Amino acid sequence: MKQPIIVITGPTASGKTACAVALARRLDGEIISADSMQVYKGMDLLSAQPTLQERGGVPHHLLGVAEPMERFTASAYRTAAKRAVGEIAARGKLPIVCGGTGLYIDALTRPMGFSVEADDALHARLMAAAQEPGGARMLHDRLRSVDPESAQRLHPNDIRRVVRAIEVYEISGIPQSEHMRRDALKQGDYAERIFALRWSREALYACIDARVDDMVQRGLVDEVRSLHMQRERFPTAAQAIGYKEIAAALEGRCDMPSAIDQVKQATRNYAKRQLSWLRRDARTEWVEAEGRTPEAVAEEIAERFAKRKEA
Repeated sequence: MKQPIIVITGPTASGKTACAVALARRLDGEIISADSMQVYKGMDLLSAQPTLQERGGVPHHLLGVAEPMERFTASAYRTAAKRAVGEIAARGKLPIVCGGTGLYIDALTRPMGFSVEADDALHARLMAAAQEPGGARMLHDRLRSVDPESAQRLHPNDIRRVVRAIEVYEISGIPQSEHMRRDALKQGDYAERIFALRWSREALYACIDARVDDMVQRGLVDEVRSLHMQRERFPTAAQAIGYKEIAAALEGRCDMPSAIDQVKQATRNYAKRQLSWLRRDARTEWVEAEGRTPEAVAEEIAERFAKRKEA
């Protein structure tokens, strides 16, 4: 019998953490984060890492575990998350994965071809090229020439993943999209159930705007200022939504209200990409979340999980 796990996912600001906490309390579970920014230390607000109060006393794993200079790949996430699943299961608890990074979710639940080893020299050259004027667009064009499917999936500003996709092709000679297609035909290690929280576009955008405003009120600008002053030590921060927008205001290239509006728009665009990813995955089970409490959503998920399990 494969180890059962529940994945709570959905677009940013859709209430994943509150739902996962309610579900963990109901099913005696522990939570494993699946967020590519929340794994890093020192970026609590920028990555919207749940506070201790928001965690509600439920153990959370893979939050703030990587150093800011560390390159935390999907392969590294897979190794760490599999270890966490094993430890949680050994305690007789249910592993609940919570997050919106589709690549991390796939890395854990599918036997993905991350055996392609990283080439640090190649990675350094590509990242340096990205810093040149027009570098991000140039790299994205390069990816489109060798792996058009991955280029369509990845935004030009998602430099880390664009670079990794180019690396995979350069090292293996096989496009990353082809690796993913082959892996999708294989059986994974777990009996996963993937539940995605559904909202209307208007309501989701309102949630996004409200969360950005709350992050600003809690000190987002000061956190970005601190990270920007130490940008050589925190290179990963530049990939987080909100960093470059607020940094531009801090450097006087735009005013702060405009920067905050840009953060909201970038977050909405990210939510669209998350939804596109989820819609392509046939395993996704949608759960209405709009206008409902986290406890009500968790109750429905628990009931659906139990019915399938009994069947």
